[in-house]
Amino acid sequence: MNKPNFQSMNQKELQSYVLAHREDQEAFYAYVDKLHIEGNWIDMPPMQSEQDFDNYPEFIEHIQRGSKPQDNAV
Repeated sequence: MNKPNFQSMNQKELQSYVLAHREDQEAFYAYVDKLHIEGNWIDMPPMQSEQDFDNYPEFIEHIQRGSKPQDNAV
């Protein structure tokens, strides 16, 4: 069986492939590499309490507006 070209897949396609082929470590590592390269996440230090969310209003706004995944987002 020929493996797909992981580099040509977008994040959503690769995520779907990894979920359907959980034993495929090569696909998993390609997915993690793609996540790292595209870096479309919000970096935050670990929370110590619920009040810490007050320090990250952009994160709260992101959750409240119920962001919909884009084609290249997870």
